[in-house]
Amino acid sequence: MTDDAPLIAPLIAGVELGGTKCVCILASGPDTVEDEVRIATTKPDETLAAIEAVLDGWSGFEAVGIASFGPVSIDRRAPDWGHVAVTTKPGWSGADIAGRLVKRYGLPVGFHTDVVGAALAEACWGAAKGLADMAYVTVGTGVGAGLIAGGRPVDGLTHGEYGHLRPVRLPGDDWIGTCPFHGACVEGLAAGPAIAARAGRPGDEVAHDDPIWEGVAHALAQLAHALVLTGVPRRIVWGGGVMGDGHLLPRVRALLKASLGGYLPFPEIVDGETFLVPAALGGRAGPLGAVMLGRLALGIPGS
Repeated sequence: MTDDAPLIAPLIAGVELGGTKCVCILASGPDTVEDEVRIATTKPDETLAAIEAVLDGWSGFEAVGIASFGPVSIDRRAPDWGHVAVTTKPGWSGADIAGRLVKRYGLPVGFHTDVVGAALAEACWGAAKGLADMAYVTVGTGVGAGLIAGGRPVDGLTHGEYGHLRPVRLPGDDWIGTCPFHGACVEGLAAGPAIAARAGRPGDEVAHDDPIWEGVAHALAQLAHALVLTGVPRRIVWGGGVMGDGHLLPRVRALLKASLGGYLPFPEIVDGETFLVPAALGGRAGPLGAVMLGRLALGIPGS
């Protein structure tokens, strides 16, 4: 190979482990998907055996990437690295995901949350392409965010849990929220189940001019405010079912501008339409996020 020959991206076996379904993908990127298989998420042993059956039928992959529902243990020095932490999903607390696949395939394994995987994918191939510093927020059954700096996830003892921040409340709003841990955290105020509980019907049946959206947008703007001040991302990408047809995003942009009050007046942040943007990869963000985690396990930069 000559010095100016194009680099060939490695083939990755990616696994997006979701609460109700898993997606296994064999790919180097969005334009080189060789196979994709969906599996129901049931009991851990059943689900992992089904995943292994899919991967056993593939060849040529150089690493495995796992983007899992959380919370999970991501500290490679910890004895429970690669395990699901305490979760409300029956049977999955303590389940060993990554360690089992390391033993089976003997390859580098990348392991992180599904939202961080999606953030990496959007930074490499999606709505934040080319930006090494960005954030991705998903608003659906839950609320989660992945913060990326220098092409890598911003982690500490474990991954961030931005959806459980306690936002400033709207004046006069004392609704208790739905989060079993924190009540009126961002997730307890703005996730799909919270909207349904407050409105008495699913969010996709609530009119766009219903006052309930004011509180949802306010909570999400407070999350965006925290992300701006924590990591100063160059862009925040928004996905998940609650973001729906896009009617929420303009509200969040306006409320974030008011909340920041002129602080950090960087052009990238001031221009709300280019700073807060919808996700570009859609349902592929999670599986491609697993591919990105496999790439990171091989030492390939995230963007």
